[in-house]
Amino acid sequence: MAGGTHAAASSARHGAGGARGTVTQRLIGDHLVEGTMEPGGEIGLRIDQTLTQDATGTLVMQELEALGLDRVRTELSAQYVDHNILQADERNAEDHAFLRSAAQRFGIWYSKPGNGVSHPVHMQHFGRPGATLAGSDSHTCAAGSLGMFAVGTGGLEVALAMAGRPLRLTMPEIWGVRLTGALPEWVSAKDVVLEMLRRHGVKGAVNRVLEYHGPGLSSLTAMDRHVIANMGAELGATTTVFPADDAVRDFLRGEGREDAFTPLAPELDARYDLREEIDLCALEPLIARPTSPGNVVPVREAAGEDIAQAVIGSSANPGLRDFAVVAAMVRGRQTGAGVSLDVNPTSRESLQDLTRSGAVLDLIAAGARIHQAGCLGCIGMGQAPAVGRNSLRTFPRNFPGRSGTEEDAVWLCSPETAAASALTGVITDPRDWAARTGTPCPAGGTVRRTSRNPAMLEPPLPAWEAARVSLVRGPGVSALPELDPLPDAVLAPVLLKMGDDVSTDEISPAGAKALPFRSHIPRLAEFTFTRIDPEYPRRAAEYRDRGGHVVVAGENYGQGSSREHAAITPRYLGLRVVMAKSYARIHWQNLANFGVLALEFEDPADHDRVRQGDELRFEGLRGALAPGAEPSLVVVNTTRDEEYRLRHHLPAHRRRAVLAGGTIPALAAEEAGTSRGPGNAGEAGEIGEAGERDEP
Repeated sequence: MAGGTHAAASSARHGAGGARGTVTQRLIGDHLVEGTMEPGGEIGLRIDQTLTQDATGTLVMQELEALGLDRVRTELSAQYVDHNILQADERNAEDHAFLRSAAQRFGIWYSKPGNGVSHPVHMQHFGRPGATLAGSDSHTCAAGSLGMFAVGTGGLEVALAMAGRPLRLTMPEIWGVRLTGALPEWVSAKDVVLEMLRRHGVKGAVNRVLEYHGPGLSSLTAMDRHVIANMGAELGATTTVFPADDAVRDFLRGEGREDAFTPLAPELDARYDLREEIDLCALEPLIARPTSPGNVVPVREAAGEDIAQAVIGSSANPGLRDFAVVAAMVRGRQTGAGVSLDVNPTSRESLQDLTRSGAVLDLIAAGARIHQAGCLGCIGMGQAPAVGRNSLRTFPRNFPGRSGTEEDAVWLCSPETAAASALTGVITDPRDWAARTGTPCPAGGTVRRTSRNPAMLEPPLPAWEAARVSLVRGPGVSALPELDPLPDAVLAPVLLKMGDDVSTDEISPAGAKALPFRSHIPRLAEFTFTRIDPEYPRRAAEYRDRGGHVVVAGENYGQGSSREHAAITPRYLGLRVVMAKSYARIHWQNLANFGVLALEFEDPADHDRVRQGDELRFEGLRGALAPGAEPSLVVVNTTRDEEYRLRHHLPAHRRRAVLAGGTIPALAAEEAGTSRGPGNAGEAGEIGEAGERDEP
């Protein structure tokens, strides 16, 4: 088993709000505008920066339009095009044109297609210690590597932050992870976060912030920390936070932005709600088996399995070091017979640096295929593997079908493990490969960051010029669907019964078939839940005008991507209620934002009693969501003559959203109430020239 001091048994709690003197507390405290820092309560944070990407940004821009926003109110907002950059037909190009026009209209930075993956590019050009960042991508938490409080969330939450509203979330527990020692040769940052996943699985950090500290940090660069922070999302964490120390200063100095550095460190007597310790010296190469990031074992335990593909890149391993190590390992060698070694540079500037250093020539000579700078295979946009053939990837996720192949077999590992395996044709521990070949461990810092290509980032237009811009809306960009209010009573069938850890990729698939329709909700809805039940869209359409339908799930429903399509497309098809044992944070928010009532079983055993096809009767829903009402209700299974007690955890503003049919209808109703004069103002107030809303 992988080493390290496993402190799960000693994860000491200090009671609610026991954390003090931590970096996370300072970041939250400096931006807190609503609530108190007691774990479990709702807080509102002032947001300095936002990040959107093309798979989520088209909806965000339509939401800004629906909100009637004239110009973003943040310190900085950036729109990246990194997911859907393969242009097999006109749809992606239409979306790019729409996004560029929206960025110009609303005062947003625009990163051109092929400029690179949002998270490392944002870190290089805009990230700064002490800032808050909200992004419509679940891996926005990667920016915590710089000492930021960076939260991935649904697109509508980001749109509201861009409009000057606070980002609301549950105050998390602060989980201190103390690092000691230094990583051995052939072990890298990916193995650190895989060790956390090995210990705690994909639900281990739900409603928690992972804050790394301790003497072991001195051996980790800012980009090493990016790897660890990025995959905090796979643990379910609200975000990951690192201190801003000399490693961060060195990184910003290398980017020509040392003036953005602000030191941030925990106090000497800092206390955490939970504690963990990892001895970096004791770690070994790890790998996540298909089909979960939490299914982690030592590489030696999986050694010898044939592979057909190894892919280097993605936001989870974006640094020059990660590519340079692979190039050094394959130099003068050839990949194994039948193995495709694919390389996705994570930024245009990194590709320039790799080319200048000769690393690209080494990769090409070894048989590697060099692709565009972007996400690509990570989101199933190209590089789909053959059915049942093992694909090793330095990516963050390996959910079923996410690669673009329904019967895929994707493993997650470090660049060192991927390269060694690509050369041998079987899963190989890089230490064993090095011993057989007599290869010394390469120095990852041999390629230096020197390239600058600021022209790939288009700055916001001046306000007077932006006001003249019209949105470029091609035929593939539909309007947001109109959503009706929640009725007081629902009589509806259970169209799907699911188990634990259903991902948003299974609800609304990624990949080259579905994602190009992300801006056209009616067309994208045809792919909803098809990885679980190919007949779901057809069956849902039958009940859409007859009261809708219900789905039932187990624990951690909606894990993974922040794409709000996974809430809006089933809602478009008539989904009214989800009954689950528990929810992933972002998807739970997205369901409320689009008027779907998310309920939890008070007795988890009731989940097993419900069957697909059962008819359920809900009554008094509007009363159950009224201000001050008890957050529980009883549902009747008319098919089995049974009752189940359910509970919701919706704060007041999310109750109003569900009642109205979604957050945008709720805001419209509040604006209408405000316009009728004093005494009728809703919670939101109005967006004025200063861009802020009056809060209660």
